[in-house]
Amino acid sequence: MTMNFFNPVTTQTWTNGRHEVRCVKIIQETWDVRTFCFMAEQPVMFFFKPGQFVTLELEIEGEQVMRSYTISSSPSIPYSFSITVKQVPGGKVSNWLHANMNVGDKIAVHGPVGNFNSIDFPADKVLLLSGGVGITPLMSMTRWFFDTNANVDVEFIHSARAPRDVIYHRELVHMFSRIPEFKLHIVCEKKEDIGEAWAGYRGFLTQPMLELMAPDFLEREIFCCGPVPYMNAIKAILRENNYDMDHYHEESFGATPADVKEDALELAEMAEEAAENVDEADLVTVEFAASGKSVQVQPGETVHSAAAQLGLHIPKACGMGICGTCRVELKSGEVDMDHNGGITDEDIEEGYILSCCSRVKGDLVVDF
Repeated sequence: MTMNFFNPVTTQTWTNGRHEVRCVKIIQETWDVRTFCFMAEQPVMFFFKPGQFVTLELEIEGEQVMRSYTISSSPSIPYSFSITVKQVPGGKVSNWLHANMNVGDKIAVHGPVGNFNSIDFPADKVLLLSGGVGITPLMSMTRWFFDTNANVDVEFIHSARAPRDVIYHRELVHMFSRIPEFKLHIVCEKKEDIGEAWAGYRGFLTQPMLELMAPDFLEREIFCCGPVPYMNAIKAILRENNYDMDHYHEESFGATPADVKEDALELAEMAEEAAENVDEADLVTVEFAASGKSVQVQPGETVHSAAAQLGLHIPKACGMGICGTCRVELKSGEVDMDHNGGITDEDIEEGYILSCCSRVKGDLVVDF
């Protein structure tokens, strides 16, 4: 790589959308966790908010698969970004990445997006709580605080199964050994048969443990990421102590919750019943300009559903307005968009919408 690569005249800034990147490094973090580092073919400054995520566009066994992963690196190192992936038994994408992703391979990514970040919720005192691979967005935040010499009092509490499962352990110890205002606490959940010497906390994180590690936890801005039972347990402790939940933030990306799936099925059944009695005069037209196709749908139907009726596949990964993959430009018309952080305010101002959660209000034209 020559220094011309970093020429400020040709360097672009990362914006939400689809980008092709190349894997430049793979780091074995623990026995079942790897970090994949990416750079763009043309110089790109990967600016994002610590805690945000990207969606990978992959082809696995001839099928297009979209999967979102938090960025684990910090925007303070802007010419590349990293994701950290735990190999999950039966996990289609995680197993494929561990088995097939090599240095030099190219993939497409969408993003960055996400409301879970440390920039939008600045605070002088922060409590970071993570379980397992949920450490990744909090590691991005910690690296940002460290690299920018931020004047922030940080308490970081991480829960892992055993000492060998602590992701980024040596880097965390290094960072927290150099800044007195940064304090690190690690909990190993296995009480018995850890198989390694461990003098620290054991078991599941409890309120007495929390009070020992961060006695002033009720006064801190809290960022939490981990398995759902872990985050539910944290929220229960906070609510029992009358914590102001406006200062609690969690990474909500993950599998579609069961109640959301049930709601979707119920809405689909209602739509079917309504379709039988629809008056054609009530239909509105959705035109897809780039494809030269249009369809009439009922008000309230999503733009993504309208596209599907025409055989147009707008990529999506979550279906809940979280991942940002299904972003399209709205050329004219109005929609009701109920997203969950998958699109930025800047994108909305420029006329972009998320097709999965944008419901048609009247005739409209979409650039797809």
